[in-house]
Amino acid sequence: MAGKIILASSSPRRADILKKLNIGFEIIPSPYVEDHTMTVFSYDFIENLAYNKAKAVVPLVKEPSIIIGADTVVVLDNEILGKPGNYENAFNMLKKLSGKTHIVVTSIVVINSETNKIKKNSTTSKVTFENLTDEQIKYYIENYKPFDKAGSYGIQEIPEGYIKSYTGDLENIIGISSNSLLKLLKA
Repeated sequence: MAGKIILASSSPRRADILKKLNIGFEIIPSPYVEDHTMTVFSYDFIENLAYNKAKAVVPLVKEPSIIIGADTVVVLDNEILGKPGNYENAFNMLKKLSGKTHIVVTSIVVINSETNKIKKNSTTSKVTFENLTDEQIKYYIENYKPFDKAGSYGIQEIPEGYIKSYTGDLENIIGISSNSLLKLLKA
């Protein structure tokens, strides 16, 4: 049985969710460079990203470990809305999401570095935005700077009056479903 649990991510949101599970873990950010050219969603694509993130950490661990890789995408009408990187892209993404329902998919891949056994799972949640005014969008971008967040928002920080509803696992929307992760770790 592999001993250490390694989170192959520098996401503070994922680390916070793991801390709440009271499982000891270390963080080794994955050196894997994501391919951002793909804009059409598929579960295979997102699961491959999570797998590649975890796999890139395997050679970096010195003792038997369980490595957790994860990737979250926001998908509107089968189009992946990635991390905006700048104000203009963030504004355009939030404008697209305004008044619509989209899905948030987080894929988790767990690799046992000793046995190379791989387990994977994808969790899908739905989020519906209110009809946002340009002023609301500008306010959110200026105050929360969502440039490193898929879809240009973080549900855990978004002010009241922006999200109409969501269904599914809230932690999944934030970045990693603890229910899905625990099932993978037990398997």
